[in-house]
Amino acid sequence: MFQNVSDWERVASVAAGTALMVMGARQRPANRMATSAGASLIARGIAGYCPINAMLGRPSDRVNTKQALGGNRGVHVYESITINRPAAELFRFWRDFSNLPRFMEHLEDVRVTSPTRSVWTARAPVGMRVKWEADVINEIDGELIGWQSTENADVATAGSVRFVPADRDGTEIVVHLQYEPPAGKLGSLVASVFGQEPSQQIRSDLRRLKTLLEAGDVPRHLAVNSRAAGASPGLLT
Repeated sequence: MFQNVSDWERVASVAAGTALMVMGARQRPANRMATSAGASLIARGIAGYCPINAMLGRPSDRVNTKQALGGNRGVHVYESITINRPAAELFRFWRDFSNLPRFMEHLEDVRVTSPTRSVWTARAPVGMRVKWEADVINEIDGELIGWQSTENADVATAGSVRFVPADRDGTEIVVHLQYEPPAGKLGSLVASVFGQEPSQQIRSDLRRLKTLLEAGDVPRHLAVNSRAAGASPGLLT
């Protein structure tokens, strides 16, 4: 049996199926329709095969990111936070994508493979993991970083972060994330069921970033000159 369901859809199927079975079992009397649908979704996710996809001749690969996320498609998340560190320092820290798992809870690893490409590994529901490649598509030193997943990635995602100077050598970080959820809007429902609503997740991630950087836990080679930044050298490690 060949696989015709993408990795993201497999994750979504197992997660949604588990949620349906739990909700169905909790009802009195038990909701057989919900538990049956849940079992089918779990089987679909584990096998990676969908007979409907096979009948329609649908491949497992996604369309390219531009098609998937063009216009207002997908889910958009906007969040911002002000951090008491210079913009240039925050830019350097973020631009090294391997730093992102230090404060982004859902990310397990980001491996930088070239000046513009990186491989991202994220934690997904029920212990699964999802991996995709992303390219930097826009960059203004000290001001802006933009990225998007590569064509035919299982995860169609894009994002940008702006670094806006604020009062007293602080910086407002403005994040815009966009992604196509697994199995369409079902992905947002699954995320909510498991307590990981996107805006709340990013808000928490940014608070962790603020704590991390204001405490001074920044590698010295990523920090700007302490005199220019107005920072105490003792804060840098």
